[in-house]
Amino acid sequence: MGMLNNRLLEVHDLTTAFPIDSDTVRVVDGVNFSLDKGEILGLVGESGSGKTMTSLSIMGLVPPPGRILGGQVIFEGKNLVGLPDKDMNNIRGDRIGMVFQEPMSALNPVFRVGDQICETIETHRDFTKSEIKGQAIELLRSVGFDEPEQKFIQYPHQLSGGQRQRILIAMAVSCNPSLVIADEPTTALDVATESQILCLLQELVTGNSMSMIFITHNLHIIKSLGNRIGIMYAGRLLEQNRVDDFFRDPMHPYSKGLLDSVVNLKSDQQRLKAIPGTVPKMSELPTGCKFHPRCPSVMPMCREVEPQIKELDKGKWVRCYLYQS
Repeated sequence: MGMLNNRLLEVHDLTTAFPIDSDTVRVVDGVNFSLDKGEILGLVGESGSGKTMTSLSIMGLVPPPGRILGGQVIFEGKNLVGLPDKDMNNIRGDRIGMVFQEPMSALNPVFRVGDQICETIETHRDFTKSEIKGQAIELLRSVGFDEPEQKFIQYPHQLSGGQRQRILIAMAVSCNPSLVIADEPTTALDVATESQILCLLQELVTGNSMSMIFITHNLHIIKSLGNRIGIMYAGRLLEQNRVDDFFRDPMHPYSKGLLDSVVNLKSDQQRLKAIPGTVPKMSELPTGCKFHPRCPSVMPMCREVEPQIKELDKGKWVRCYLYQS
């Protein structure tokens, strides 16, 4: 099987912007990455780095007045950018499943969870009512409910946060999509529940040979979950790497700072304090490399011209003058 046939998703120069005052602010700026079938990519960055907006851009869900200014999202051979809403709706939920961080706002409080799973299947599949219900109950079992028939008739408020997240995962994989996008799905959960949900996602994705983009600000999660990692900052990808290589030898100074701050953690409250300064506002970005005001290795050219992203090795990309010989 040729390499190209194994490509599920290719994102080329994706740029998404919002009008702010009289300016156009690029919240995603020239992002490039690809995803193979069966692969898990972790997109990591601090709040405001553009990782959620990248996923919303892929799914055609950029909230107005934001819009995609340019680039391509080639999914299963088709460019999703500029696709009519009707076609995009057919792809979302069917070929691309989504798991968000707030299960309570994603679930409808007045409908039983079983009916909500059925509705997802019904939208994209031509089954009888009893086939759909049977499939929903199987899905509930597959996401770890021992008594799926009983869960089927419950309402969201009767479930714990971890159980609601399982329902969302069941909905996301209900049509056996080839891609699942999970945006910080464990943020609201305690540590024990978080690890159960992560195991479940990994089992479902690998067991059904799906691919996944997993968005998080927590490097530890990707260490156990991902094949590849992308580090985002100020709307740009600064580094892409294989997970094991990244944790052994990160390339970008920002990646090193993130990793050091995690390694030095005594308590969760100190997250990412090892890097001086803060992520700049998208409307007040510095010239040159967007990380240069916080970078320990800054050189004069870093302040003037933004470095291009450069492939160092297969699957290893970095946007930094330290690597541009």
